[in-house]
Amino acid sequence: MEYAKPLLLLFLSSSLLLLSPTRAADPDPLQDFCVADTADNPAVSVNGFPCKPASAVTVDDFVFDGLAKEGNTSASIFGASITPANVLSFPALNTLGVSMNRVDIAPGGVNPPHIHPRATELLLLLRGRLLVGFVSTENKLFAKVLKPGENFVAPKGLVHFQYNVGEEKAFAITAFDSQFPGVVVAAPSLFAATPAIPDEVLTKALQVDQKVVDMIKSNFGKNNNY
Repeated sequence: MEYAKPLLLLFLSSSLLLLSPTRAADPDPLQDFCVADTADNPAVSVNGFPCKPASAVTVDDFVFDGLAKEGNTSASIFGASITPANVLSFPALNTLGVSMNRVDIAPGGVNPPHIHPRATELLLLLRGRLLVGFVSTENKLFAKVLKPGENFVAPKGLVHFQYNVGEEKAFAITAFDSQFPGVVVAAPSLFAATPAIPDEVLTKALQVDQKVVDMIKSNFGKNNNY
């Protein structure tokens, strides 16, 4: 009986640990690799895609050259190009909990305020000068101009941005602790949603009149290249 109380405390402590939510961005894989079979299974399942048969996997599945190619910043109204290396473009990342983006921003261009609902973002600036920043849940802005070789981290779920303040095209790599971090860009989400957010909601939330909402909506309606 003298061991009953310590054992009970140990059991209760272990139970609380099991019930507490995990801090991992993506669940840990239970196999060496699981190259996504996106051809026959286009829909994402609970933790990514079904695995491609191991017998069909080659070394080429683990190589992705998409980030070596400079993005076309002129194709976007924001003057920015984002090239993703996530599970959709690089199936070998399936279940591994990591991904990257290439970010190219023209002078005066911006990767506009956005969030990644499933990942923290770590940025490494390789060329140019970027004003980077995020806004905390207390509406405090943390922002700084980066030089090549410097990192900046935007915590998961917080609004952040990158703006090219230099005279040349900026080039950065961003890394994420999720195979598919997702992205919600503030302006298109508000003014180009389908179906549209009611105008009454936008005018009240933004404290502007209907003419302002109509003007912004017309700008996004003319150009779908965000």
